[in-house]
Formats: sequence, structure tokens, C-alpha cells
Amino acid sequence: MKPRAINTLANLAVLTLAAGCEVGPSFRPPSPQLPSSWEGATQAAAAASGGGDLGASGAPVDDRWWKVFQDPTLEQLEQCVAMQNLDVQSATVRLRESRLQARIIGGGLWPTLNANASYEREKASQQGLLSLFSSGTPGSEASGTFGSGAGGAPGSISSTLSAPLNLWQYGFDASWELDLWGGARRALEAANASAQASQEDLRTALLQELAEVARDYMTLRGVQAQRSIVEATLAADRDTASITGQRAAAGVAPHQDLVSAEAEVESVSSQLPTLGQQEAQLLNALSLLLGAPPDALRGELATPRQSAPALPTVPLGVPSELARRRPDIRSAEAKLQAATAQVGVAAAELYPSITLTGSFGLQALQFGNLGSWSARQYALGPSLTLPLFEGGRLRGTVQLRKVEQQEAAINYQKTVLQAWHDVADALIAYDAEQVRLQRLIQAAHDSDEVLRIALERYRSGVDPYLNVLTAQRTLLQYQLEATQSRTTVESNLVQLYKALGGGWTSAMPEVPTAKR
Repeated sequence: MKPRAINTLANLAVLTLAAGCEVGPSFRPPSPQLPSSWEGATQAAAAASGGGDLGASGAPVDDRWWKVFQDPTLEQLEQCVAMQNLDVQSATVRLRESRLQARIIGGGLWPTLNANASYEREKASQQGLLSLFSSGTPGSEASGTFGSGAGGAPGSISSTLSAPLNLWQYGFDASWELDLWGGARRALEAANASAQASQEDLRTALLQELAEVARDYMTLRGVQAQRSIVEATLAADRDTASITGQRAAAGVAPHQDLVSAEAEVESVSSQLPTLGQQEAQLLNALSLLLGAPPDALRGELATPRQSAPALPTVPLGVPSELARRRPDIRSAEAKLQAATAQVGVAAAELYPSITLTGSFGLQALQFGNLGSWSARQYALGPSLTLPLFEGGRLRGTVQLRKVEQQEAAINYQKTVLQAWHDVADALIAYDAEQVRLQRLIQAAHDSDEVLRIALERYRSGVDPYLNVLTAQRTLLQYQLEATQSRTTVESNLVQLYKALGGGWTSAMPEVPTAKR
């Protein structure tokens, strides 16, 4: 290749890159409009619960929020979610796909270089192009000559060209489309932003599954606690039925009391199958969340926990942390950046494009001559493409990308607003259920005292058995409702931590980076 041509190509490339620019809007991270404190949400929670104490603080949100329940079994389950949950694994694969896609698009910024080599054995047809230069009629045998060949031998050129020959060649060819208007850079920016959105979607999936495991676990423990209450009540009712039977046999109580006592025993006992069904289904749900077959966790979860821990003080942090902690907000921001970059990609299509192409190789009829410098051949030159008429397709694409950017911006605003509402609603639900739980606990305590007095008066012959029966049913109802309320409080606390965006930072699975 001549030095002059090389200098021309180099100067053109430098000039082009120096003059290169990026068309389309540049992305600026939006500012989420969040309140400076949770005062409005906490006031709404207090009003909804009748002035209850929320038990919240402005301390930073703990990444491992499940530790506040002081349950080692729950902690072990949560540690397995990142690696065993199938939805998280699928999101991890999608993240790897998006990173590889960004790598593929990033390759468009660089020149392409290919090596090639070939060997051909060729023979020209005497009935083809050679016949045009023959003195004979085209299509007939070339009986004439092409003029005097070397040494004046007639027909020497014809015979040479029509004879079989070998063609050896190898070399390199390169191509580089100059990114004059930043279209390739915008495309890479969009791809990287999409990869970032996929990473935030992975975090969202992880946060959802962590919360789902915690909720199912709390519900399971609540069902087991209800079963324990029913079994204890059943044992007490059987004792009462035994005493009633003795009194009926002694003639100091009507037979109707014995029948009522036995009916109450059967009524309480009938609740056990339903609770057993719920327990089995929750065990299966937890097994599915951890990628295990049905009933795989029965061995470690069949035993009810001894006691429920005290409800903790909830660290709320500050609202401005939501934009950094909530992965759905971060995903919406990344998608907005990708949509903004796509506007530049579409706008770059309106402008001319220049592609630098070149090739260099060696060609010879004899293999041994390929090493000769005289066997070289090369081609070099830029090509210019200028869109003149596309029927409105290119400008329509630009307008479409702008509308998609507007949609992404609205979606970002909605996501931020939804996050704010999620926290406020979770605070209201958590505070209101705590107040309800305390009142149910007090009602159950009072009902227990009523039952104790009713049993004493019945044994003394003062009150009828109906009072005992009513007190038994009332106590069981309040005990079950209090247990269900406790489960709801814990589930609402899980929902609050999910709304605050906690739990994905420390539990984030490792995703291999695409190798170049």
C-alpha cells in the first residue's frame, strides 16, 4: 500500500473522529419528588389505628431485615433464596443475556478485520467471453486467432486463456463505519442502560422472593400456632366433657349437658383437618420458593416455634433513600436512559454515513510466487451513504423514539409515586393491625377469666353448662383471631420492609461478567 494513500486514510479518520458528535438528547438523571420525612404517612397510620404507637424510627433500613424476627430457621431459609429460587435464577440468566447483548453492540464501535485465503482451479469456456474476441462466429469453435501472440505465434493468447489454470491468493480485508453522529455510541449507551435495568429487575425479583418466603413462613407458623391452640382447647374440652359425663351419671346434671359437651369436642376437633391442609400447602409453597420438591422442608419446619418474638422498632430511614434502595425505581431510571439514548440512535440515521474499507493480499498463478512482493494487490477507499428518500420512515422512527422516551419518563414518575404510596399503605396497615392485636390479646385474656369463673360456678351447680359452652367458644375465637392477627402484623412488617426496598444488597447473587 502506498504511503500517500495510508496518510490520506489516517488524516481522514482523525478528521472524522475529531468532528464526530452525538446527536439526540443527553440523559440527565431525574430528581425523584419525595417528601423530606415520613411525617404525613405516620400521621395517617396513627389516625387509622386510633392514635396507636407505630414503633418506627428514622434509623437506616437494615439489609438483612429478617433478622428482626429473631428466628434462626427463617434466617436459614432467606440465605437460600438467592441461589435456589428459580425466578431469581431466571432473572440472573436474563441479566447475563443483556450484558452479552451490550458487548455485541459495543463491537460496532470498532473496525472489523478478516483474513482470507483461497485456491481455485479455473478454465475459461471457449464458448463464453473468449468467443467474442475470436475471428470466428460467436458460439462456434474458436478456429481463428486473437492476433499474434508472443513471438508471433497465432492463437497463443487464446490457448493460454482457455487452458486450465491455478489461482492462489490470501490476504486481509478491513471495514470501519465511522461513528460520525454518535449513533453507535448511543446504541451502546442504550444497551448498557438496558443491562442496568436487567440488574435492577434481578434485585426486584430477589426482593419479592425474600418477602414471599418470609410471608409464607410467618403464615405457616401462624397456622401451627392455631393448631396448637385448637389441640389445647380440645384437650380442655375433653376434660370438661368427662366431668360433665360424671355429673350426668351422678344425676346432678342433665344428659343434655353431656351431649352439648361432646358436640363441642367434635366441633373443635373438626378444625384440625383444615389446619393440617393449610400447613401442608404452606410447606409445599416454601419448598417451591426454594426450588425443592413438595414436602421437602417438613423435617425442619414441622415443629412449631416455641414463642413469637416481640415486635421490633421499625427503621424507616428517610424518603430520599427510596430512589437508591428500591430496585424498581432504579430499573425505571435505567429504562428511561435507554429510551433517551434510542432517540439519538434514530436521529443518527438521518445523517450521512462513511465507511472505510480496505484490503490487502497476494495473488499468483503459482503457489511458489505468493511470497513475491510483486504478487501483492490492494484496494482502499471510503464509501459515503446519504439517505435521500425513505418515505418518512427515518423521521417517523425519531418521533416514535421520542414518544417512547416520554412514556418511560411517565413510568418513572409513576414508579416513584407508587413507592411512596407502598410505604404509606404499609405503615398504616402495620400500625392498625398492632392495635387490633393488642385488643384481641386483652379480649382473649378476659375470656379466659370468664371461662375459669364459668367452670367453677358450673361445678358448684350455680350456673348451667350453657355458660361454660359459651365461654369456651368465645375464648377459642379470640385466641384464634389473636394468632391470626399476630401473623398479619408480621406479614405487614415484611411488606413494609419490602416497600422500603430492603434486603437485596447483601443477598445479591453473583453474576459472571461477560469475558471479552
